[in-house]
Amino acid sequence: MSKIKQVDISYRTMFAELVERSLDAQFQADFPLEGRFVTVPVKDRNYWYFDLPTPGGKDKRSYVGPHHDEAITARVNAHMELKNSIRDRRRMVSTLRRAGLPGPDPFAGDVTQALANAGLFRLRAVLIGPVAFSAYAGILGVRLPSSAMQTGDADFAQDFAISAEVGDSLPPVLEILRSIDSGFRPVPHQGDKAKVVAFQNARGYRVEFLTGNRGSAEHTGKPSPMPALGGASAENLRFLDYLIYEPVRTVLLHREGVNVLVPAPERFAVHKLIVASRRLGDALGRAKADKDLSQSALLFEALVETRQGDVVSDGWQEAWDRGAAWKEGISKGFLRLPENGVAALRAALGPQQLEGVMSGDSPSP
Repeated sequence: MSKIKQVDISYRTMFAELVERSLDAQFQADFPLEGRFVTVPVKDRNYWYFDLPTPGGKDKRSYVGPHHDEAITARVNAHMELKNSIRDRRRMVSTLRRAGLPGPDPFAGDVTQALANAGLFRLRAVLIGPVAFSAYAGILGVRLPSSAMQTGDADFAQDFAISAEVGDSLPPVLEILRSIDSGFRPVPHQGDKAKVVAFQNARGYRVEFLTGNRGSAEHTGKPSPMPALGGASAENLRFLDYLIYEPVRTVLLHREGVNVLVPAPERFAVHKLIVASRRLGDALGRAKADKDLSQSALLFEALVETRQGDVVSDGWQEAWDRGAAWKEGISKGFLRLPENGVAALRAALGPQQLEGVMSGDSPSP
């Protein structure tokens, strides 16, 4: 019997409303009423940009989002009608927290909020790692065990092509972080001391930027310059492109709510299997792998409990079909997956496909 409990429908409805309200408020903060929205074609696709007049007479142009994103386009059309309601949103966050939905630790929340207000998620970066995991309870409408909610360093990812082509950038990242804690300092990359992919404060809290490996050996072990990240570069990581494809918009339950993008939960769960299989075999590596696998199992269980087994199956198959290294990582992670995750996958995939995982040759569902 599943230990995952769904929250009351009234709280699920309130969470969904908070997501919308926090995006409305972020949208209004990013794009003042004196500016105007324009459509710009880029490589045969249309994107929204925002032109804001400056004292010098030249408009400052900022990236908004894809024209085909219905949520963004609706807000462009309703821009003049947006109202900021910080007090109401704080009340909603407080109610949801009391109902058992988790939020990030306060420092992680402040860091994420500062980057969000600077435009990080407008520029289509994605919050990943343990801070992102805290958002899945609200997305799925379930209560997740508090033991899985330990938040750590803040990790953010952005697709390299988006960063290179968006034509916009954050203010200097170090300045943003120092507005939260003046002790933040840049951490030079080991493979290229001139580039910075991480920032750390005196207590050892680390903020890191990542991107997907671009498929060429020349990029392995080297940081990628990211034009949209305010002077920061990003660490190239294999398998990351799968994780951040088609992210989900949600809200962190912190202060009045922080509107963010996080990986789709089924992608997060599958990716954690692969990450766990590649951890070092020392005590610290095993502890991190155990946490990865616990989070993976909980998300698989929650998705099945909320009748989204087909979503799990699709996400699983996409990763499995990517090649031998992916199959190996998934299989190794699966062999150590807690029983609640195994049971959920059995329900979502069926016994035949799980036998294929054991043998390294999973058939299509």
